Amino acid sequence: MKNSLFLTIGFLFFTFYIAAQKVEISSEIRPRFENRHGYKTLLKNGEEGASFISQRSRVNFNFQQENLTLGFSLQNIRVWGDVSTLASDDNANSFHQAWANYQFSDNFSIKMGRQEIDYDDSRIFGNVDWAQQARSFDAIIAHIKTSENGKLDIGYSLNNDSEQLINSLYTNVAGYKTFQYAWYHRTISNLGLSLLAINNGVEFINSNLKEDLNYSQTLGSRATYNNGKMYFDAAVYFQTGDISGVKINANYFGGNLNYKVSSAFNVGLGVEYLSGKDMNDSSTKIKSFNPLYGTNHKFNGLMDYFYVGNHINSVGLLDLNATLGYSKDKFTAKIIPHIFSSAADIYSFGSKMSNSLGTEVDLVLGYKIAKNVNINGGFSKMYGTSSLEVLKGGERTANNSWTWVMVAFKPTLFVSK
Repeated sequence: MKNSLFLTIGFLFFTFYIAAQKVEISSEIRPRFENRHGYKTLLKNGEEGASFISQRSRVNFNFQQENLTLGFSLQNIRVWGDVSTLASDDNANSFHQAWANYQFSDNFSIKMGRQEIDYDDSRIFGNVDWAQQARSFDAIIAHIKTSENGKLDIGYSLNNDSEQLINSLYTNVAGYKTFQYAWYHRTISNLGLSLLAINNGVEFINSNLKEDLNYSQTLGSRATYNNGKMYFDAAVYFQTGDISGVKINANYFGGNLNYKVSSAFNVGLGVEYLSGKDMNDSSTKIKSFNPLYGTNHKFNGLMDYFYVGNHINSVGLLDLNATLGYSKDKFTAKIIPHIFSSAADIYSFGSKMSNSLGTEVDLVLGYKIAKNVNINGGFSKMYGTSSLEVLKGGERTANNSWTWVMVAFKPTLFVSK
C-alpha cells in the first residue's frame, strides 16, 4: 500500500513535469520537542509531565498548465518511537491537500478538493499550522475579484463517511456534515474590512431517535488599520441557529493595538471576549461562543487551556493580554502575559466562585539559522486559581508549565524554468 502510494506520486510528478508550464516542489521537515507539565489542564501535585518529540514530514507539489493549477501536499505525521525500528509498514501517511483550481477569467476561479481555508487572523477559519497534521477541508470555493481592492469567496462542503445507497447517520469524522460560507474583503488605503457569514450544518439524533440536521449561523466583521508604525484590529461575531435542537445565542469581541517603538521593539495590548453560560443556568439555550474552525492555539495563551479541543459550551472567556516584542537581524523574542477571567459565573457545590481564572506568561524565542532553516522555542507558565481548578481539575499549586523547541527545514527542491 505504502509503495503503491509513492509510485503513484512519482508517476504523477513525471506526467505533470512533461505537460506543465510550471512545476514547483517544496518540502518541510519539522521535529518538535515538548515537555508538557500542565499543558491544557492543571497537573496534580506528584504527577509527572510528558516529554516527547513529534515530527511533520511534508512534500508539496504544484503544477500549472495554462489556466489550470493543481496542488498536492503529502505528509507523514509521527511521534518519535511510535513505529518500530523494524517496522515493515507505516500508516501515518496522508494527503494534507489535493486540489485543482481553474482560472475562468482574471476575476473568477474555482478551487475544489482537499485544501486549507484560512481567513483574516484565522480566528474563525484557520489552517492550524501549529498542529503537526494541520487542518484542511474537502470543499469547493469560488474566488471572485469584485474590484481592484475587493474580493469575495463563496465556499461549500459536504461530508459523508462513504458512498451510500440510502441516507444514514453520519458519524461526524470531520466534525460537521456540511457548511456554506461567504467571505468578503476590501482594502482602502491603510484600512481593511472583512465580512464573514457561515451556515454550519451538524447531524444529530432527535427525540424521535431519527437522524436530523441542524444549522447554526456565524456572522461577523473584522476591521484593520496599519500605517507601518501603528497597527489596530477589531472583530465582532454573533452566533445563532440550533445545535442538536437547542437554540444558540452567543457573541464574540476582540481587539488588538500594536505600536512599533523602534526598528527593534514593539508593544501591544489585546482583549478578547467569548460569551459563556453560567454554571447554574438551567436553561437549554447555548450561550457559549464557539470559534468553529479557527487556529485556536494562536489565541488565549500558548498552553491551550481554552478552545483547543476544550472549553466548548462552558463559561466563556475574557482574555486581557499584552505583548513586548524584539526583532533584530535573525533573532526574535516575545513575552506575552495573559490575564484570564470567565465571561459567565462559576459555581462549586452551590457557592459562587471568583471569575478570575489565572495568569499565563508566554516567552517565545526564534532564530533564523539559514534561508530555509529556523529554530523556535518557548516556555510558558500558568498561575491558576481555585476557579480554574473547578473547570479543569488538577491543582493550581503544582508546577504548571510547558517547554518546547522546534526546528523547521523548508527548502524548495525544484522549480521549472
